[in-house]
Amino acid sequence: MIAISSVEFGADVEREVLDTLRSGIVAQGPKVKRFEERFAELVGASHAVAVNNGTTALVAALEIQDLEPGDEVLTSPFTFVATLNAILDAGATVRFGDISESDFNLDPNSVESRIGSRTRVLLPVHLYGQTADMGALVPIAQRHDLAVVEDAAQAHGATFDGRGAGTFGTGCFSFYATKNLTTAEGGMITTSDANKADKLRVLRNQGMRARYEYEMVGRNYRMTDLQASLGLPQLNTYLQQVEQRRRNADMLLTGLKDVTGLVLPQQLSGRGHVWHQFTVLLDEDAPFGRDELASRLTAEGVGSGIYYPRTAYDYDCYRDHPRVVVEETPVATSVASRCLSIPVHARLSVEDVDTIVSSVRKVMGQ
Repeated sequence: MIAISSVEFGADVEREVLDTLRSGIVAQGPKVKRFEERFAELVGASHAVAVNNGTTALVAALEIQDLEPGDEVLTSPFTFVATLNAILDAGATVRFGDISESDFNLDPNSVESRIGSRTRVLLPVHLYGQTADMGALVPIAQRHDLAVVEDAAQAHGATFDGRGAGTFGTGCFSFYATKNLTTAEGGMITTSDANKADKLRVLRNQGMRARYEYEMVGRNYRMTDLQASLGLPQLNTYLQQVEQRRRNADMLLTGLKDVTGLVLPQQLSGRGHVWHQFTVLLDEDAPFGRDELASRLTAEGVGSGIYYPRTAYDYDCYRDHPRVVVEETPVATSVASRCLSIPVHARLSVEDVDTIVSSVRKVMGQ
């Protein structure tokens, strides 16, 4: 089976982890600091603050915005529910814009009409490895005096007009096991604001600047040196891994470009896509639905994934939640019913990609 994702650690990671174990420093320590510094360089941020997972990164980034009860965060409905959970955990109310089918991200045209008097934060999600339209979204945020918090969980190293995801506001990244860059669990917050970075470092450490000197009500959001040891060696070859993903995506785009019933993903002009996922849509000309396509590909030995089968608010626990404002998002609803991701990861061989292309064409009758 050609898997939708693949996690493999080399001898360099093993050496780094063993070095950490032998050092006796396994909690947050010098390797976390090195990981922060190198990740900041990767994305082009002034500061990076490591935390224990991507959801925590979002929560912490929202907590330092000084939100009050009733304040709203406007985000995408087409995302993993961690985005929604983090907003609720931070005590805010959630509103949703709709998305664009061209990039699966917040559609700027849907955002401005959904901004209310209590909206305080605009939270775009850079889905599948391609940034949202920050050239349009940032000016909207500026006009309405909104803070920008970026859910860049899937967009390590992605760019918009040469500028890194996570540098347009407060960036939040995940290092979960299936991400392009992984520490098994872990997250990172990026910012150009030294005061925010300082506040985040105190917040993640139980509110302590120095031992038993408490400056705020804090949390334990710390990353460990063991986690950082997994990530540090990967940074040495990360850009090469991204280039391999791009080559695989190019082969998929070429091999599937004339398949009737299949809408292929786009890399939009001015955006550096890191291809966390290669997500297709089935249109009205498709001979069957998304679930049938997934089933037939499995029978051919090709894995796939549905990210995501429903909009984030389309569950009873959110629809009935007093701090979730549900307004219909027809594009997101349509996309959620038609999307399927197929393998694009860096460990695919040319033969693997050829198999994926031939399998898709076969099951689509072409």
